[in-house]
Amino acid sequence: MGAGRTARATAVPRRVDVALARVALAEDRWRADRTSRRVVAPSLTARAVVEAQAFGIVSGLGFATAVARAGGLTVRLVRRDGDRVGPGTPVLLLEGPARSILAVERTLLNGLMHASGIATLTARFVERARAVRPAFEIWATRKTLPGLRDLEKAAVVHGGGRPHRRDLAEALLLKTNHLALVPLARAVARARRARRPRERVEVEVRSPAEALEAVRAGADALLLDNTPPRTARRIVDALRRAGVRDRLWIEVSGGVDLSNIAAYARSGADAASVGRLTHSAPSLPFHLVLRRSRSPRR
Repeated sequence: MGAGRTARATAVPRRVDVALARVALAEDRWRADRTSRRVVAPSLTARAVVEAQAFGIVSGLGFATAVARAGGLTVRLVRRDGDRVGPGTPVLLLEGPARSILAVERTLLNGLMHASGIATLTARFVERARAVRPAFEIWATRKTLPGLRDLEKAAVVHGGGRPHRRDLAEALLLKTNHLALVPLARAVARARRARRPRERVEVEVRSPAEALEAVRAGADALLLDNTPPRTARRIVDALRRAGVRDRLWIEVSGGVDLSNIAAYARSGADAASVGRLTHSAPSLPFHLVLRRSRSPRR
């Protein structure tokens, strides 16, 4: 497993990391840690190392750094987002008031584990798809947790995938619910008039007939939604016979998992957008090991 060259291409803007860190710490009421305030002297300082506990791809180090610095800690990065890690691999070194390390520990680990889990699952999808077709791309979707979209999209990139459209303002995608309200040809015509230079107009389809209708209406890209790999291949073959396949971008989505991603890569589509990367990725475990660095004043 490993991240591709795109692993370094996307980072969460620092202001987003800082804002998210503040919200997450406030949610945990880190300044009101009753246990540490009653047990640990305020003058005690400590050092800590954050280590991976499993094999995977690390992501979320910007968020983790922002959390630690918000707690008044000194931070040194040992790894970079997109790096491979294994049990015992250190990723962050922290130093400062022991109370602060204890207070921010859970928030820091939560973000790091969540983002690294997404990156690790993405890398598994990328590995399986590219073993079949090296040019096939794995994309994120908008199925993200509120407030965590930038963190999660970046994690997909750190795993070798692509972020796809960040939000509704970024692309023209006509889905079935749009077409239930506006006839396809009219909807495509309106979208084409509104598109930016070199922007694609993408249309969701589920059969060869719908695909050809969308192309005739002027679609530049197709979303094959909830179509099994065999159906996706039939659609691609129909477009080839019609002589239009080479000028279209084709994305598959819906029901894509590790068991069928290779079949989708063989279907002739260009990419798969995979919701489970962000909504169902298991966390990659990390822990924080703390050591006293100076005795408290008595």
